[in-house]
Amino acid sequence: MARILVIDDEDPVRNMLRQVLERAGHEVAEAPDGNVGMQHVREQPIELVVTDILMPEQEGIETIRRLHRDFPCIKVLAISGGGRRKNLDVLLEAEFFGAHHILAKPFERAELLEAVSTLLA
Repeated sequence: MARILVIDDEDPVRNMLRQVLERAGHEVAEAPDGNVGMQHVREQPIELVVTDILMPEQEGIETIRRLHRDFPCIKVLAISGGGRRKNLDVLLEAEFFGAHHILAKPFERAELLEAVSTLLA
């Protein structure tokens, strides 16, 4: 299967995503923010990045912009619960800056796996 990087500042969300993706046969790495995520991408080959949008240190939008610029072959799935902003707004912004697919939190396991499958096809 694929090597996937999950970037999310919330440990329970990262753990849940990792478990779902590993059960589907993927190899999963984790990062708590975009800075750590970008460092990981530079060090190891990654096929897909699943990134939250609203995070401390380096937000998802900046991470998506950098991935799109420096690693255009890596697919990006943006996820967000929106925080104080409407999640559709930040997700549409993520698409504008290079995310290949978006999912609003909360989402179902099947939605995640379908998005991942589509992006990796």
